[in-house]
Amino acid sequence: MAIKTRSKATKSRPATLLILSLFLLSCSSEPAPQSSDDASSSVDNERVTKLRSDLKKIEPFFKPMGKPGQFDWLASHNEPGQTFEEYINSNPTLPTEERKTIYVLPLGKFNSKEKEIIDITGGYLEAFYGLPVKELPRQELKRPTEGDDLRKLPYSNIVQIRTGYIMDSIMAPQLPRDAAAMIALTNEDLFPDPTMFFVFGQASFEKRVGVWSLNRLEKNTDRDTFLRRTLKIASHETGHMFSMHHCTKYVCVMSGSNHLGEVDSLPIDACPECMAKVAWLSGVSPEDRYDRLAAFCKKNGLTGDADEFTRKARSVQE
Repeated sequence: MAIKTRSKATKSRPATLLILSLFLLSCSSEPAPQSSDDASSSVDNERVTKLRSDLKKIEPFFKPMGKPGQFDWLASHNEPGQTFEEYINSNPTLPTEERKTIYVLPLGKFNSKEKEIIDITGGYLEAFYGLPVKELPRQELKRPTEGDDLRKLPYSNIVQIRTGYIMDSIMAPQLPRDAAAMIALTNEDLFPDPTMFFVFGQASFEKRVGVWSLNRLEKNTDRDTFLRRTLKIASHETGHMFSMHHCTKYVCVMSGSNHLGEVDSLPIDACPECMAKVAWLSGVSPEDRYDRLAAFCKKNGLTGDADEFTRKARSVQE
């Protein structure tokens, strides 16, 4: 197709002068005020830069993820992981001014030791995520009577409930309006689908609900190990409700786990990449978060963890 061009005319000088005048006017005018979107973007960029700097400072506290053992999570799940930048660019589920409370819902019956662990875990979630936590009154958990929501493991007396049944039929309908997330805990053994033997817990990325089981966490162990296992599973599943994926870069509380040995090998804290995600979603500085976690651990007898959180707080101060 031929493109028509305007032929040179002898009377084009006024147009030239007009363009020149407009150019000079634009050069001499005051700069346009920064829009609120631009200002917000600038603040966000500063936060990303600061958190990227802070996460580098705590890298020495964490071990890179090595080759998985035969029965470890990554031996059977090919997962890419998720960097801090990938997280913030994924439009994650975040708390808002209207929805910023984490609710803990006990489902079923618990003994005195389990009740203590539940209460302590609520305090840990508050320190870990920097959000208010409320424990709801205990509710009875009615087992489903038919269909695919209940099963008995072959060659055993272990009865399991499907996690989706608890999240979709029990939790989602009663999710409080101001809930950033709601996590239930139960003594029932859980399974996610017919392909898996069991799960410690499961959460929904979209529905802001999740459930974890104490059933396998307290068997043949002492109180401190039971507590540490529960803190790990609770903070892990809550992270999923805020769109955090499994971590594959470091040995991290957000790493997947297939068995209790793998759970016990994980720290109770988030790795550098996942720490930045938590700080981003909560708006709490890493220093304040570590100070809060150190105080929590000291109060609850986790002295080794308290010392490490204190050292991390000092690291990000430098």
